[in-house]
Amino acid sequence: MVAQVDVLIVDDHPLVRNGVRMAISDKLDINVVGEADSGLHAIQMARMLKPAVVLMDVSMPPGISGLEASRSLAHDRATQGTKIIMLSVHVDDDTLFEALRSGVSGFLLKDSPPEKIVEAIRTVAAGGSVLSPVLISTVIAEFARRPTLSRSQEDGLENLTSREFDVFKLLVCGYHNEEIAKTLVVAESTVKSHVQRLYEKLRVRDRVQLVIYAYEQGLITMGQSAWQKLQTDRWPDPV
Repeated sequence: MVAQVDVLIVDDHPLVRNGVRMAISDKLDINVVGEADSGLHAIQMARMLKPAVVLMDVSMPPGISGLEASRSLAHDRATQGTKIIMLSVHVDDDTLFEALRSGVSGFLLKDSPPEKIVEAIRTVAAGGSVLSPVLISTVIAEFARRPTLSRSQEDGLENLTSREFDVFKLLVCGYHNEEIAKTLVVAESTVKSHVQRLYEKLRVRDRVQLVIYAYEQGLITMGQSAWQKLQTDRWPDPV
């Protein structure tokens, strides 16, 4: 039997919810477990159903917004394992970055092809992260214009072991777990354990937030290749 990813659809427009459901529910590995029409309803449904992924609309009726609902779910022990993909008709820079900092693992525009939404659900459920291609340039431009932060502003890196720091650098440079395992000559299960401890120590939920963390600390800059990122002299000394 195919393992299924439980999905909760959140949008205040019934037609949109129905359209998303139709686009994804015919996949054998995706199971739509419920729908919510507001931020408050989304929180209640997610706590009850504990879906693997929530497709969350940004714009909601007056009350709890999609961003606020996402932030609440990201910090709620009852929904600790739930990943969130934000959906929006359009997005401004502030909303995008606030969503990423709030614990969202993906951000897609609503005009994304159905297959992209399906792919995003699978990727996020597996521990990855997703951004619409058009939004990637926004992220790059934002970090390119930001000043580098000083070493004194590094928070959490001093708590990493030498091996955790090796994994951190490779993750930031875009390596997958399997590639990290081969590079460090360890089991992939060991890498997964290190990654989970990294998330806990740096207080991030996924790789998107981990990369944002590295950019915000000035450890890496845009335009660098993975090799250049690994060779930068900005990495602090691990414990």
